[in-house]
Amino acid sequence: MRERSSVGVVCGLMALLGMLLTGCQSPSGGVAEDGRLGDPAAGGTGRAATTSPAPTRPSGYGAVFLAVGECSSFGTTSFTEVPCAGERAAARVVARHQGTVRDGPRCPATTDFVLHISEQRPSSDEDGDGAVPQGYACMRNLQPPHPGDPGGGGGPRTIVGDCVYGSGDGQVRETACDGAGERKPQYKVVRAVTERADCPGPTALYVRLGGKRPVGCARPL
Repeated sequence: MRERSSVGVVCGLMALLGMLLTGCQSPSGGVAEDGRLGDPAAGGTGRAATTSPAPTRPSGYGAVFLAVGECSSFGTTSFTEVPCAGERAAARVVARHQGTVRDGPRCPATTDFVLHISEQRPSSDEDGDGAVPQGYACMRNLQPPHPGDPGGGGGPRTIVGDCVYGSGDGQVRETACDGAGERKPQYKVVRAVTERADCPGPTALYVRLGGKRPVGCARPL
């Protein structure tokens, strides 16, 4: 009985040695067919060679919610971040700021619309920190029309080249210069200056533009 036990141990060791030798003949890279790695205790160099790289997100998409250059789906109140090359993409972020529009930097002149982003603290988000701070994204449509262009009839800013009409309450509203809007244009902003005295002679209306040249000189149409 003692002799049979010894033979059994020797045979077991030989079988184990055969398995180890067979394992050393695995293809380059050291990863088994089932994709599993060997015992970490087997050696640091072997483990480093067989570790698969972690999956990475496509560049420019998903790292930060609606960062500059990324795209959103259709809608100004309900929207999602989508790949710019996808069929759901509607507009691209041209500027991104934290806080509120009232307190933050102004959007670029030809911005078509602004997306207001509420603060969120979900269990997980795009960058993995569990939070999306309050902010706003200045958007530019991927395809025409572009209401933020001069004379386009929309956009968050009034700029030189835009047309306006009197709203009846001492205010003016922007409308398309080509008359395609609901209201016909009455005035066109032809110049932006620092003070009213700098406007040309035929100026009939002063429009508040903001920025370094806050006065818009408008002439009648």
